[in-house]
Amino acid sequence: MKTKAQKATTIKGLGEHIEKQHSILFVDYKGLKVKELLLLRKQLKELGAKLQVAKKTLLKKALQEKGIDMDLKGMEGQVAAIFSFQDAFSPIKSVAAFARITENVKILGGYIEGLVRDALSMKEIASLPSKQELLGRLVGNIAAPMSGFLNVMQGNIKGLLRVLAQAKTS
Repeated sequence: MKTKAQKATTIKGLGEHIEKQHSILFVDYKGLKVKELLLLRKQLKELGAKLQVAKKTLLKKALQEKGIDMDLKGMEGQVAAIFSFQDAFSPIKSVAAFARITENVKILGGYIEGLVRDALSMKEIASLPSKQELLGRLVGNIAAPMSGFLNVMQGNIKGLLRVLAQAKTS
């Protein structure tokens, strides 16, 4: 059992994470093996995110201190918070992929762009294409008319060359 001072330190640390975060994902990690948890933490660290395990009451108190009203009591299982410090979406996508492989990780909800989201919304966010993929599609869509125009122009030049070649042989 933690003392009041330890709890206050935990709440302060959570509060610091909440201030710096771009998104928070809440997961149930009940039944997750230590090796799997370490692997998940490593993946998240590479993405600029951190998995923090804390009691629901301490998490709720830290969230309330930062003006975020979230019902953690309704979340079942052992709750961990994943704070994303660089990119709001990459850690969510990574955890969703990890959850598909490991049945013991369940997305419970989250907080992103100033809004509290339920589990279904967070799973939908995880299924969205990445920023790089969307930028690639945009560039492709912008380049498509130019490449089509180039093909048409090349066709005209090739036609002209064929006519000149036939005129030369005649």
